[in-house]
Amino acid sequence: MARRLVVPTLLVMAVVATVAGAAAPTLFRTPAVNRTHVVFAYAGDLWSVPREGGDAVRLTSGVGIESDPVFSPDGSQLAFAGQYDGNTDVYVMPAAGGEPRRLTYHPDADTPVSWTNDGKAVLFASARASHARFPRPVSYTHLRAHETVLDLVCRLLLEKKK
Repeated sequence: MARRLVVPTLLVMAVVATVAGAAAPTLFRTPAVNRTHVVFAYAGDLWSVPREGGDAVRLTSGVGIESDPVFSPDGSQLAFAGQYDGNTDVYVMPAAGGEPRRLTYHPDADTPVSWTNDGKAVLFASARASHARFPRPVSYTHLRAHETVLDLVCRLLLEKKK
């Protein structure tokens, strides 16, 4: 009697496993939400979809990997981590898509965390200021190409005195 139930039980288990596997969720990572849109990372690119639902639109399509999107306070800009040349740096682009502008140039990985309340600076985590090699928050305002942290601090102090 028990042997007769083995084959039907295995068939039922196989069908259930097939149906469950077909309905597996897709992995959308690191969502960022503003008033009108949700931006998320999928397959190495950033995608945007209205909060009400609809079709997702690809915002980036470069050869590198984009992740960790963060909206500016007014929702017009998007900071994200981009890995285009083997290193992860912070980039900014219009929230509707467009050409990314690189903010950081450093061998350690930089990942955006937030924006300042006025939207003029991006806060990001980096191990560059950590002796223990774990990420710590860093903030840059209008970072210039190949500018070091010391250069930035000196420039900001000089601008403040003017």
